[in-house]
Amino acid sequence: MRRPILLLALLLLVAGCTSAPDDKPDRPSGQRWQPRPGTPWQWQLSGRLDPTVDVPVYDIDGFDHDADTVADLHRRGRKVICYLSTGAWEEFRPDAGKFPESVLGKGNGWPGERWLDIRRTDVLEPLMAARLDMCRDKGFDAVEPDNMDGYRNRTGFPLTAADQLRYNRLIARLAHERGLAVGLKNDLDQIPELVGDFDFAVNEQCAQYRECAALTPFVEAGKAVFHVEYEMSTRAFCPEARRLGLSSMLKRYELGVWRRAC
Repeated sequence: MRRPILLLALLLLVAGCTSAPDDKPDRPSGQRWQPRPGTPWQWQLSGRLDPTVDVPVYDIDGFDHDADTVADLHRRGRKVICYLSTGAWEEFRPDAGKFPESVLGKGNGWPGERWLDIRRTDVLEPLMAARLDMCRDKGFDAVEPDNMDGYRNRTGFPLTAADQLRYNRLIARLAHERGLAVGLKNDLDQIPELVGDFDFAVNEQCAQYRECAALTPFVEAGKAVFHVEYEMSTRAFCPEARRLGLSSMLKRYELGVWRRAC
């Protein structure tokens, strides 16, 4: 009499293991995407998004694009990185009014942007957690948190290297808790301390400033370094970039569609 019950149980188990696929990327419990050194990419933060560039990774603005856009890129075989500013306030973001004046510092050189007092994690942690929730809910695979080296700039706050390490690790933890990979943006001096906390790196102009060798800990750890130059020819920086294992390309400052990869 128990045999029909056992058969029914087996059928239910098989049915549960063959659920219909959806548009979300595969992300098994406890795992997150890990881009490897040399992975080609596209970084587009302005203009109409062109989803047809034949690369496996796209880095796009997290606020400007919806879940349908991310799903479309996934259908095209892309992994998608969510660009956010986590170290500076931007007056044009929909949550700008939630940042109290007390955490807003000097301008960071871009119109409408000001450095944040990253020591005030009591204020910033819930705000950044909400932004990372947005990236997760839209289906992004990873996050690129920008302006993560305020302690090396004139922010209006007496930020220290220890403050920056603490804040950067906070952002990495919040991303990982949501199943998102996370990249270290610039902050070259703290790479030895942070390479274990981040899944990849994003760098601007290391070749121009002769700093690319500082990124080798990421490559040695099997983690991609997504790198761009703006003012050099590919002939000038690509040979070293290839030797170091960087994912390098030439872009224009507006970070539109145009790119020239190594």
